[in-house]
Amino acid sequence: MSLAILAIRQKRKPATNEGETPASLIPKVSIIVPGYNEEITAPKTVENLLRMDYPDFEIVFVDDGSKDNTFANIQSRYGNHPKVKALTKPNGGKASALNYGIGFAGGEILLCIDADTVLKPDAVSLMVQYFNNPEVAAVAGNVKVGNHKNLLTRWQRIEYITSQNFDRRAFDQLNAIMVVPGAIGAFRRDAVLKAGMFTTDTLAEDCDLTLRLLRLGYKIRTCNEALAFTEVPETLPMLVKQRFRWTFGIMQAFWKHHDKMFVRQHPNLGWIVLPNMLLFQLFLPLLSPLVDLTLLVSLFLPKGEILLVLYFAYFLLDMGISALAFRFDGEKFTLRDALHLFLQRILYRQVLWYVLVKGYLRALKGELASWGILKRTGNVEAV
Repeated sequence: MSLAILAIRQKRKPATNEGETPASLIPKVSIIVPGYNEEITAPKTVENLLRMDYPDFEIVFVDDGSKDNTFANIQSRYGNHPKVKALTKPNGGKASALNYGIGFAGGEILLCIDADTVLKPDAVSLMVQYFNNPEVAAVAGNVKVGNHKNLLTRWQRIEYITSQNFDRRAFDQLNAIMVVPGAIGAFRRDAVLKAGMFTTDTLAEDCDLTLRLLRLGYKIRTCNEALAFTEVPETLPMLVKQRFRWTFGIMQAFWKHHDKMFVRQHPNLGWIVLPNMLLFQLFLPLLSPLVDLTLLVSLFLPKGEILLVLYFAYFLLDMGISALAFRFDGEKFTLRDALHLFLQRILYRQVLWYVLVKGYLRALKGELASWGILKRTGNVEAV
């Protein structure tokens, strides 16, 4: 409920507090697109980026040693385009590819997106306005699901709207955004260099860089009006693979910065961001099966209807907050969405619980994980 109140406050504020960027101060933006085995989606992404309405930008595409035709497809179509730099390098992971692209980027602002993502034409213009404030080091965009193909992708759509984007609105008020998403995140180049660029010691390079910028005292903002449509996994094995990488990366990022927990120097990081990561990302999700088990057991207990009523009362509250999140995101919350929400809360979170347990077991063994390969379909649509 407290997050809902903060999100409402953030929604009522103007799109930016800084105002529009004066024409004489328009910074150059370098859009960096790392890709690994993205032969299907990469050309569509670059073509979309060339439609941005921002007056001064370049596209730096970095092929990270793909084994398919990713680089060949980009090179053949855009190799001679004045706004596109097509690069290739040996495989080294996403962070390595981003850093390589930064080395060839000429912009003051770095907009990092995934190779399976398409943006609305005004996304760059909207995000750049926040950098009029010199204290702002990074701006998170609004990631939306672009492939509504089956039940699994619809559940992810609900998750993106009700959890990731809505929560980011709330934490914007506290300068406590945990991660500027890799699908659409803008960074001040000088701040990124000062923070040490992207690092390869975690799988959550976007989360790690965000935390390092907070440690340096910078502000992190969100621009939910800047829309990016990404391709989410359409099959359960691909979802598990993606979420394991995310979860394991968050574990790594938390442990890397745990020394700032409850430190007064940066209260937003030490008292909000890191405790939130520990409690709501790494601990409470472990208990999620108990909630559903309680519902089942209550059916066979004397006066179990009380627990049943409380369970559905909580769901109605959750549904109300979810409807608010949909409204803030400019989408209608339908009866079908309510049904999907109920199923998602029961079934989908069991998948996330499995991924979290798998991450803990991997961490206890001291094993590492890689960027990995997600099979792409090219079904993303900007809706």
